[in-house]
Amino acid sequence: MPLVNVIRGERIPDAPFNLRTPVLRLPLWVMLLGWTFRALARVTVFIVKHWYVTGPVAVVGWLYFKWGWAGPVVPVVVLGVAVGAWAYWHQPSFLRFAGWPVLARWRRVAYRRRWLPAMTTAGLDVRFDRQTVVPVLRRVRCRAGVDVLTVRMVTGQIPDDYAQVAERLAHTFGALVCRAAAGTRPDLVVLTMMRTDALVKPIGPLPVPGTPDFAGLPVALQEDGNVYHLRLYGTQVLVVGATGAGKGSVIWSIVRSLAGGVATGLVQIWAIDPKGGMELGGGTRLFTRFACTDFASMVEMLEEALSVAQARTARLRGKSRQHIPTPDEPLILIVIDELAALTAYLTDRQHKERVKATLGLLLTQGRAVGVHVVAALQDPRKEVLPFRNLFPTRIGLRMAEEGEVDMVLGDGMRDRGALCDRISELTPGVGFVVLDGVKQPVRLRFGFNSDSDISQLEAEYGRPQTPSGPTSGGWAA
Repeated sequence: MPLVNVIRGERIPDAPFNLRTPVLRLPLWVMLLGWTFRALARVTVFIVKHWYVTGPVAVVGWLYFKWGWAGPVVPVVVLGVAVGAWAYWHQPSFLRFAGWPVLARWRRVAYRRRWLPAMTTAGLDVRFDRQTVVPVLRRVRCRAGVDVLTVRMVTGQIPDDYAQVAERLAHTFGALVCRAAAGTRPDLVVLTMMRTDALVKPIGPLPVPGTPDFAGLPVALQEDGNVYHLRLYGTQVLVVGATGAGKGSVIWSIVRSLAGGVATGLVQIWAIDPKGGMELGGGTRLFTRFACTDFASMVEMLEEALSVAQARTARLRGKSRQHIPTPDEPLILIVIDELAALTAYLTDRQHKERVKATLGLLLTQGRAVGVHVVAALQDPRKEVLPFRNLFPTRIGLRMAEEGEVDMVLGDGMRDRGALCDRISELTPGVGFVVLDGVKQPVRLRFGFNSDSDISQLEAEYGRPQTPSGPTSGGWAA
């Protein structure tokens, strides 16, 4: 029969070592003193941690005991008048230093109340060592219609995990849209909660810069109200959107930002409008080359642009890696309103093959020598546009299907917030832009240029042109 030990009334099997925790008997006054110190420590931590609440409460209490009701009432009234005057006379500084920080504190409390169930239902909690570990809400910042949450991820998570459940988080916290992006540290992720849509109202034409900045053309407004500047140097631009999505707004916004250079000869715009000139025909004096009916002239225009690019490459070889536009050698922008008409729907097979061969070389060789392409189309399938990856800058407007978003903007862009298939038909010109090498899409709205705006732009910045022939369907300088 095995030996057993009896410790504190329990039968314990015999083992090499049997340990028993010591029993300490403390007087009651020592225990009361320990509890008191612990309570005081917790109160002190609470007071210091929430100083923005406990400080004013302490001051108001001291004033009341010192002078009665007049003590706290008079300073509060004076402070209220001063804050109101500050907000009235200089609202930007008031919002920056007072309004947004106070709102952020309030919103932080609201987010924390729903934080645990939100992380659990979204599948962002992790079970480890019989414990549930959830992401930590580190900071909340507020701007106009936007809450920016800085979250410390659980070990092993990446920002893409949050991007995949961004729509769930938006519904949970009552936001219109939630976007996830990498933070300033590898363990942080930034969640942007859009509470109001700043782009719901139409945007008029933006001012025309006298001298275009090819590193930053003002073409649209972002959600935060700032102007979005499109970099044209070193890139080609692809615009994709369904019918009525606002592709014309994108094209005319770019043309408008270059109009000052057109007037001085620093920029030449060669336009191709396969739809008979319905979109671009209103501003022909802004274009050095224009073709709208004859597909042969469109093909010849692209081949001429390729010849110019190759000639510039030969001149710049070994001298410079970036062409600098001058009136003698201007920047050339090829604008194609409906690219699919040339790459997929063109019935002449010979012309179609010439377009594909020429455009492929132009997209790869033209950027550094100042020959750029801005192309728009509706159908982003590979058989329609086999070289869409040659466009480093891609703009996605309203699309018909979810799959088209990643097809155009890149894998995972819809999860990161580029909800092109959710854009309303009532907001043409709203879209997302993705730059090559940048993971986070930017939501913006391009300005609408009416027919009168285009006519005024042409009258002010257009140059005299002569028809190149009655059957070519084109114009030439």
